Amino acid sequence: MDSRRFELKIPAETDRLPQLLDFLEQHLEEADCSPKALMQLSVAAEEVFVNIAHYAYAPGTGEAALCLELRQEPPAAVLTFRDSGVPFDPLARPDPDVTLSAEDRDIGGLGIYMTKKIMDAVHYEYRDGQNVLRLEKSLV
Repeated sequence: MDSRRFELKIPAETDRLPQLLDFLEQHLEEADCSPKALMQLSVAAEEVFVNIAHYAYAPGTGEAALCLELRQEPPAAVLTFRDSGVPFDPLARPDPDVTLSAEDRDIGGLGIYMTKKIMDAVHYEYRDGQNVLRLEKSLV
């Protein structure tokens, strides 16, 4: 399977979000990613990165690493986020009940729920002292 990999390590701080999104957009556009897939990958990446920035190292700070793998056949993108923050499996909590009104719903969980809905696959593991969250999306 032909693939290309690109890596970015940045401080896990919300003001670094534009840098992460620019990195993604540049490489996805070069790969002729569809506008819809580009938007979905950007939204999912923003959700994951902001959660890392807000919660992984609180109250301190740390680093977030993103590996973007672009696969040729079939065309797909795999985003792998890594952080050395507090172990947290975002897939372990139940999906929010979106049939309830916002006032009746528990706070939190909508971002990862949306990410699971717009990605083709989402996998989590805690390995070698790191949270590893992998998002997969077809580019066709």
